[in-house]
Amino acid sequence: MNAAAAETVPATVYIGLGANLGDRGQALRAAVQALAALPGTRLCGVSSLYSSAPVDATGPDYLNAVAVLETDAAPQDFLAQLQALENAAGRQRPYRNAPRTLDLDILLWGDARLDTPQLTVPHPRMAERAFVLRPLAELAPQRVTAAQLAAVAGQAIAVLAGPDWVEGCE
Repeated sequence: MNAAAAETVPATVYIGLGANLGDRGQALRAAVQALAALPGTRLCGVSSLYSSAPVDATGPDYLNAVAVLETDAAPQDFLAQLQALENAAGRQRPYRNAPRTLDLDILLWGDARLDTPQLTVPHPRMAERAFVLRPLAELAPQRVTAAQLAAVAGQAIAVLAGPDWVEGCE
């Protein structure tokens, strides 16, 4: 599917959430609430909460989750909304893979494949990261293969809370 086809709405979108600075749990709870409040967007589910060591980076451990949403927004507009949420949470980008107060990544946009200077979907590194694949497998097991999970089995990751860690999620 091309970028034009991805503009068809509504779309089912999977978002990776992460934080490794500040009150990480509160940052993710607030992010889920903010995602649910975006115009034309409905929160459909949130994975368990995971703790993971940084991959290709240094700094404190991350808290991670994946959320699934339906949205009427176009991919580029939705990306801008996610970046605004990150900025509102104090996200700074001093260098690649720097520690962060909030990280929101579009992992999947329905079945679309997008490759623009601003956005690549599916997320280009999601298959290399247990902190994406494990929570994604909870929400959409058909989107993650056993081989993908086996390839990241050596990465340090632990489940901290079930999918009800965010109040009000269905």
